[in-house]
Amino acid sequence: MSMNRRHFIAAAATMSITACVGNAPTAQPVSSGGMPADLRPVANADFANWVARFKSRAANAGISSATFDAAFANAGYLPGVVTRDGTQIQTRRTLEEYLSIATSDDRLSKGRVAIARYGNTLNAIEARYGVDAHIVAAIWGMESQFGEKRGLIPVVSSTATLAFDGRRGDFYESQLIAALRILERGDTTPAQLTGSWAGAMGHTQFIPTSYQSFAVDFNGDGRRDIWSDDPADALASTASYLARNGWRSGLKWGAEAGTGGPDGRTIQPQAGGVRFTVTRNFNVLKTYNNSDLYALGVGHLADRLGGAGPLQGSFPPDENGLSREDRLAIQRGLAARGYDVGTIDGVIGRLTEAAIRDFQQRQGLAVTGIASAEVLSSLR
Repeated sequence: MSMNRRHFIAAAATMSITACVGNAPTAQPVSSGGMPADLRPVANADFANWVARFKSRAANAGISSATFDAAFANAGYLPGVVTRDGTQIQTRRTLEEYLSIATSDDRLSKGRVAIARYGNTLNAIEARYGVDAHIVAAIWGMESQFGEKRGLIPVVSSTATLAFDGRRGDFYESQLIAALRILERGDTTPAQLTGSWAGAMGHTQFIPTSYQSFAVDFNGDGRRDIWSDDPADALASTASYLARNGWRSGLKWGAEAGTGGPDGRTIQPQAGGVRFTVTRNFNVLKTYNNSDLYALGVGHLADRLGGAGPLQGSFPPDENGLSREDRLAIQRGLAARGYDVGTIDGVIGRLTEAAIRDFQQRQGLAVTGIASAEVLSSLR
C-alpha cells in the first residue's frame, strides 16, 4: 500500500476539510434510523452472490467463518456509497480559504477545549513517539472536528459495496479484508466498526490497511480502539503513523517565511499570497494526506492551538475584489439578519450563497448568490 493513507479519498463524507472540497451529492431523504436512505442496505442479488464468493477469499486471508458471518450478518449493499464514489465534483480551494476553514474560530475554540481535557494524554503520546502534541491535536481537529464527526457508516458494508461495485475493486477488497482482520483480532465489534462512506475510521480517519500497519493500544486495554469516545488510542496511532513515516522530534513543520522559523525550502501555494518555509516534517505530514494545503492547514492549526497568532502576511483580493475581512463582514451581516451561513470563516459556501440570493431578492438587487461589493455595501 502507498504510504499516503488517504490517496484513495477525494472527499469522504465525514471529513471536515480536504485540499479539494467535494460538492455534496443531491440531498437524500433521511431514514427513520437517522442515516440517509441511500446509505442503508438494500437488497441486491448480485451483491449477495459476490459476498458468497468472497467468503472463500477471506478464508484464504485468515478470516474465520465465525468472524465473516458476524461481520456480514447486518451488512449489505449501500447504493449511496457508489453514488458518492462516482459523482464527486472537486472544488479547488485557495490556500486562504483552506486556512480560514482550518483555523476558524469554531475549530480553535473546540480545539482548546479538547486540549484542556486531553492534555495529559497528548503530552504522554508526545513523550512516547516524539511527535508534537499540537500536531497530533491538529490532525484530530482536521479529520473529525476533535471527535465530533467520526463517521456512522458500517465499514464492512461500505468497503464491500465498493469492492463489488466501485471504481477500485481490488483496492477496496484489500480494505475489506483489513476490516475483517480488525474484527478477527477483537479490536472492536461489527456494530462499532463504522466510518465514512469510503471506509476512513475513527477520530483521525484511518483506512483499514493503515490501521493494521500503524494502530496502537495506548491505554493498555488489549484493543486498538480508535472509535470510542476516549481518543487515546486514535491519537497515539496517529503519532505512531507520523513517527514511523520519518517525523523528526523537536523539528518544527515550518513557519511563515520571514518570521524566524526553521531553515527549509520555501513554498507559495497561492500566487501573491503568504510564503512558507517548510522542513522534512512538512513532507511527513503529506504522507497523511498528500496535499501542501492539508499539511499547511495542520501546521498552522497546530501553531494556533499552541498559542501563536494569525499569519502576518496577506492574500490578494478574490475574483470579486473582496478581502477575507470583506467576506467575513458579509457573513456576519447576514447572520445578524437571521440567515444561516454556516461557520463564519470568510469562505463563501452553499449556505452563504443561498443567504446572499435571498438577501439580494429582498433588497431588489440582481440575484446572483455572489459575495460582491454591492452586497457588502447593502449590508452596512
